[in-house]
Amino acid sequence: KIDPDSRVDLLGNPLVLIAHGTSSSAVPIAPDMDLAAILGDGRLAMALVDAVPAGVYGKAALRTLGQWDAVADKVAQSDNVRGALALVASGEAPFGIVYATDANAEPSVGVVGVFPAGTHPPITYPAAIVTGRGSQASRALIAYLQSPEARTVFAAQGFILPDSKS
Repeated sequence: KIDPDSRVDLLGNPLVLIAHGTSSSAVPIAPDMDLAAILGDGRLAMALVDAVPAGVYGKAALRTLGQWDAVADKVAQSDNVRGALALVASGEAPFGIVYATDANAEPSVGVVGVFPAGTHPPITYPAAIVTGRGSQASRALIAYLQSPEARTVFAAQGFILPDSKS
């Protein structure tokens, strides 16, 4: 029920590996990584891997990288991505997988790796006008959300900014 000509991919969001604290060493995200060894006896905090988008993306990325089978038993699942973030921020789990924007909002964690975009489905936030509801105000809102001022705010929060649409 949207006007297909009005649809834009407004933002994207990187999927990141976070660690408790802000001075943790970088973890290269690649098929040859040994995430199970990095975790040791610790847990990997994630949102529900079969129900919550951040958890689904994280599981997909770990499968693509050949890591899922080795860490599945070490995953501490939470109801949502903020719950996973809280487990790492409090030190209950040494590592977690969340969106970059969530990691950016929590000073008690540091991003130690970024999952390559090709390892999981694209994380995008579209905007569109409902068919028959394309008022001047709704068009102005979508235009503003793509403006340099709004893009500056979105980038500061860690979002990916797709190329501008005209």
